[in-house]
Amino acid sequence: MRNIPGPWKRTAAGAGLLSAEGVVAPTIFAEMSALAARTGAINLGQGFPDEDGPAQVLEAARDAIAHGVNQYPPGRGIQDLRQAIAEHQQRFYSLHLDPDRDVIVTAGATEAIAATLLALLDGPEDEVVVFEPYYDEYAACVALAGATMRTVPLRWPDFQPDLERLADAVTDRTRIILVNDPHNPTGAVFSREVLDEVVRLAHLHDAIIVTDEVYEHLTFGVPHVPISTLPSAWERTLTISSGGKTFSTTGWKIGWVSGPAELVDAVLTVKQFLTYVNGAPFQPAIATGLRLGRDFFDGIAETLRHKRDVLVEGLRAAGFGVSVPDGSYFVVADAAGIGATDAAEFCRALPDRAGVVAIPLTAFATPERRADYATLVRFAACKRVEVLEEAASRLAALG
Repeated sequence: MRNIPGPWKRTAAGAGLLSAEGVVAPTIFAEMSALAARTGAINLGQGFPDEDGPAQVLEAARDAIAHGVNQYPPGRGIQDLRQAIAEHQQRFYSLHLDPDRDVIVTAGATEAIAATLLALLDGPEDEVVVFEPYYDEYAACVALAGATMRTVPLRWPDFQPDLERLADAVTDRTRIILVNDPHNPTGAVFSREVLDEVVRLAHLHDAIIVTDEVYEHLTFGVPHVPISTLPSAWERTLTISSGGKTFSTTGWKIGWVSGPAELVDAVLTVKQFLTYVNGAPFQPAIATGLRLGRDFFDGIAETLRHKRDVLVEGLRAAGFGVSVPDGSYFVVADAAGIGATDAAEFCRALPDRAGVVAIPLTAFATPERRADYATLVRFAACKRVEVLEEAASRLAALG
């Protein structure tokens, strides 16, 4: 095997892709899922459901396969899905999109994020501001683009950013402000004050706003407000979402980017050389899902709220401190009350001690800030209620 050229190897190491020995480093999710498999523990680490999505959506995929939708779809995605995305944005957020110019379909939100950052960043002079802790792909893609990441900390227990620290982080070198709302890993839904400040700073410093909104339909008692709907935000905002979380089809990897045509076209220039296209028979199925009635969307949020409450109650009974999330799949708990001092060590021992897998919040933070999250642990609430109840019972034994 040829050696990796020096600059690429350095970039990969900076992104956390290589260990100090130059070996590909597994993600914390892979490590914890392997622990779950080895020990037979309940996996509340990785955020995927253990139930299938709506029958209409699954049937639409089977029907597409049976009727020959099995070859390359158009590069921008099949027209009906792009139309359904535009209809969805109009129905829920009163945004008017041209499905032929303002939308492209991607291999999940993961590719959408990668293509967007690679398209819009141009070396170390460009900075990306993210909220920390952050979804681990952000740091990897910023590093692969050769750019610089600056972070704004989110603090226990509400995980809302300090606006002065946000203003300090955004400068004339900021190319992108990357906003994940509802937020993974904390479950925070950012306040309107925070969103307005993001827009103000983007205008002040001529930055582009990129929003990761994959949990947009999974909020509990608070509305999801896309930044692109705010005054003067549309023209500088790219919105990313996907069908995986909404329709419990995470393995299908159908996502999208929407926004002003010139920005979407820039993303397409990179996306076409990543996966090119993907998931032909799943695209019409996700279009079917996006056209489901409001009762479906209200129902999935209410179902997940109940699951959140079951997990929160169980964690509190076990002695954890808990930050009650307003959205997403996740609950963050403080294990200090049950003797933990290092979240990573705690999570590595937890499968053998209690038969449950979780993820340390330090996995979502830069080394400089990991001490701020030293005893915090993320649990996934997107499992069947009986699974969450069993996990809570096992965790109670720790106390």
